Amino acid sequence: MNDEEMKKILAESYEEPREDSLVTLIKDFYNWKMLSTIVLVWGWGLACCGAAIYCGIRFFQTDQIQSQIMYATLFVTFVLWLSLMKIFAWQMIHRKGIKREIKRLEIRIAELHQAVIEKIDISSK
Repeated sequence: MNDEEMKKILAESYEEPREDSLVTLIKDFYNWKMLSTIVLVWGWGLACCGAAIYCGIRFFQTDQIQSQIMYATLFVTFVLWLSLMKIFAWQMIHRKGIKREIKRLEIRIAELHQAVIEKIDISSK
């Protein structure tokens, strides 16, 4: 692998300004390739939010203790599911950045390997 090939790969896979911005992470998440994930996260998120609101309203409308415990438990469960969906979405947002960093490390290892081989060739002559 020569220097031109490595620079070309680096230019394609690593873009410095895209790493630090939250806006670019969100733009990476909301694209057509991630449509199924977006639908999954928003679908489950809205369903859990609606169910939690319903359970909260029913908790205050009922007079039986057993029903109140059930609705309170369901409310907490749906809020936890909502937070899990948010964590899942956050991990999917960071996935592309992690792949980019791994690619940079692979290229750096290839450069170091090439430098070691060149050093060995020079010292053996």
